Amino acid sequence: MKDVELKLISELMKDSRRSDRELAQAIGVSQPTVSRTIASLEKQGVIKEYTVIPDFRKLGYKLVGITMVKRKKAPTKEEMAEIRRKSKELEKENPNADLMAVYGMGFDKDVLFITLYESYEAYTKGMEIVRQIPYLKLEENETFLVDLNDQSHFRILSRSEIAKHILTLKKGKTV
Repeated sequence: MKDVELKLISELMKDSRRSDRELAQAIGVSQPTVSRTIASLEKQGVIKEYTVIPDFRKLGYKLVGITMVKRKKAPTKEEMAEIRRKSKELEKENPNADLMAVYGMGFDKDVLFITLYESYEAYTKGMEIVRQIPYLKLEENETFLVDLNDQSHFRILSRSEIAKHILTLKKGKTV
């Protein structure tokens, strides 16, 4: 990626509400360059969405759970369709605050959920719901719970640190 693109993405991650003119001043290019670059990055799918990161504690969340689960086996296409169908059905009946639900690998697990919970009871209910998803071995899961009100945290979810790191990426390196 070009240096201007990386700088622009970094600035947008810090505060995407700024005008193109303000962004242009921050990275040292013209406003039309910023507008064209943003349009190009959106078209390429580099910029997927614009959003905010609220203080989840003030919204009523008390915990973040990082849960890793092992699948019984790699699902077939038909089984994947069943997993998606069942997951959507469960989500309609029991809305939850999943930040991420993905397949991956590590710690002898291959599914990862990152979820916000209002209480320990909500976490327990969430695990009961996950047990209803076909092809998962919930008896083979690990969860790391973070108390959002714990005063010892040194960095809560923010994009600012990632925004700083983006500027360290080498020019021409595929992101």
